[in-house]
Amino acid sequence: MNITLTQKERMLLEDQKSHEELCIKKYNDYANMAQDPQLKQMFQAHAAQEQEHLNSINQILQGQLPNTNSQQQNQQNQQNQQNQGQQASGSQNSNNQGGYNQEDAYLCEDLLSTEKYVSSSYNTTIFECIDTNLRQVLNHIQKEEQQHGEDISTYMIAQGMYTPQ
Repeated sequence: MNITLTQKERMLLEDQKSHEELCIKKYNDYANMAQDPQLKQMFQAHAAQEQEHLNSINQILQGQLPNTNSQQQNQQNQQNQQNQGQQASGSQNSNNQGGYNQEDAYLCEDLLSTEKYVSSSYNTTIFECIDTNLRQVLNHIQKEEQQHGEDISTYMIAQGMYTPQ
């Protein structure tokens, strides 16, 4: 489906494009820096999804509306794998008592802050878009960004890096 963007939509999508590029870089860099193999795997999976987001944004900027159905299936498969790994890790690390890796904690905190910002910026972009189909695509991406934040938060809680009060 072809789409014509307003100047404002194009400007906001260019911002989202730069955010996605930053997310890809951070997740790939942090996957190489992380000590915990489970965290490495999560960061690599998130980097792959961020690449899908970037591809979608590039398609939109070229006037094409991407198909999110295949992305949803890939995301669901990756999420199921991550949940299985987190459940196994959570049971192993429930007695951690703060013995987590400080560097891994820093990486998680930084990426969680990044995801909060990126999700928030998608909110503004979604509200500024005129086309309902475009809004749905961006909403799908935003939900995946929020899922990344949830994955990181769940990991941090399981590792004793964060205790909700």
